[in-house]
Amino acid sequence: MEVFWYVLIAIVLAIFFILDGYDFGTGIIHLFFAKKDKDKEVIAKSAGLFWDSNEVWLVAGGGMLFMAFPTFYASVFSGFYLPLIIVLWLVVFRAIGLEFRSQFKFQMWKDIWDKSFGVSSLLLALFFGIALGNIVRGVNLGGVENGVSIYEGHYFFLPLWDSSFSPLCESPGVIDWFTIIIGLISVVTLAIHGANWIILKTNSSINDQLKTIIFKLNIALAVLTVFSLVVWQIVNPKSLDNFIDKPYLIVFPIIYFTGLIGLFFIKKFKKESHGFLFSTLLILGGITSSLASIFPVILPSTNNVNEPLTIYNTSAAEYGLSVALIWGIIGMMLIAIYFIVQKRLMAGKIDKMDYGH
Repeated sequence: MEVFWYVLIAIVLAIFFILDGYDFGTGIIHLFFAKKDKDKEVIAKSAGLFWDSNEVWLVAGGGMLFMAFPTFYASVFSGFYLPLIIVLWLVVFRAIGLEFRSQFKFQMWKDIWDKSFGVSSLLLALFFGIALGNIVRGVNLGGVENGVSIYEGHYFFLPLWDSSFSPLCESPGVIDWFTIIIGLISVVTLAIHGANWIILKTNSSINDQLKTIIFKLNIALAVLTVFSLVVWQIVNPKSLDNFIDKPYLIVFPIIYFTGLIGLFFIKKFKKESHGFLFSTLLILGGITSSLASIFPVILPSTNNVNEPLTIYNTSAAEYGLSVALIWGIIGMMLIAIYFIVQKRLMAGKIDKMDYGH
């Protein structure tokens, strides 16, 4: 049952990052490349019509995590308290940026909330990437100092950064040079995804320009990917062991590199959906490859005193997992129905759809 719930939660969170990921990416494109008011309005609309339904998947994933792996949930939400509060405020300002920008016709009002939407989206993409970097790097479980735990073995607390700014120290912070690299990969990936979403859902005047931007960003992503693989070996020399021991896991990196290679042909795609499909593969492959590299561990320990958190030592009782299975299936069916209805109502280009007036 532990493996089932782990896979289900991973799927739900991957769906969230694919769906809300294009909202983050749309905000990044809106911040840096949308110059005309008409383009700003339609690009904001391409995120505004969907962001609230997309975040349902995050709520669902968080609820499942609380139910299935309560020890992990408690550990992470206390240990990452500072960045989680920052993320919460960024989510708030991204939402009100979208909802408030069209309430008044004053240009200064629009500019303020446009910046709120764009900057919040950029920082959310960065912080979610940093979070993934922390998961694969590990944390100082138990708060070990001089070989002695100052907390229980499954608890920790991370400052935003450590004075060494290094992932190799025993007590790294949330932000270090390794997690920043993963954060940058996240920003570039979601910017590509958002650009593909804008091309798919709007008739913005910058759509042709976005294809060139995607191509250039994809070059940067390819360089960052290779660089991150090299430094990952420095941070964790055993990071590829799972793929050697379980060769079938190689399918996840293949998914990622299929998306990466496919996006180099963005200018040749005849259907707008093809670009979005390949950037979806990027996100799906990146998340699943990261999780597969440490499975069944879900939070490594940077010290040798306390064991890492796994799906087995953090899970709820077997009875609870079994009972929740029924309600989990019902809940997933309801979310799927909601998702399908919403996407069908918003099918096609959204330029003339009403939002925020």
